Amino acid sequence: MKSLTLFITLISLAFACNKPANTVTETEEVEKSEEVKEVVQKSQEPKRQLRHVVIFKFKETATPADIKSVEEAFAALPGKIPQIKGFEFGTNNSPEGLDKGFTHCFLLSFDSEEDRAIYLPHPDHKEFGKILGPFLEDVLVLDYWTAE
Repeated sequence: MKSLTLFITLISLAFACNKPANTVTETEEVEKSEEVKEVVQKSQEPKRQLRHVVIFKFKETATPADIKSVEEAFAALPGKIPQIKGFEFGTNNSPEGLDKGFTHCFLLSFDSEEDRAIYLPHPDHKEFGKILGPFLEDVLVLDYWTAE
């Protein structure tokens, strides 16, 4: 009889110990699932960014090669200035005829005004200005925050 009692006790212990230590209740699983959904949702929400729009009018004496060198120098800045989070550019193709001679538009994105403040006096930005200067007739710059 002692053997049978011992055997039943051991079997009971074995079943009790067989439950994984990291078992969570259904309520805990739902709570963790909701937390994960919230984190994923926040990471997918569009983040406000500071846009820096730069529009150039080149001198009539600027050659296509001169303009190409300006485009390449500007396009190299994101690789040199880590505060630039986005960069794109293109040339005017509006049929409205309201460009007033401005032909090239560059769009830079920053995460903060502090990042823009680092970019503006940055030595690589200043060096770009030296490349641009001889060919530039006029420039228009607008900055704005994207909507939330």
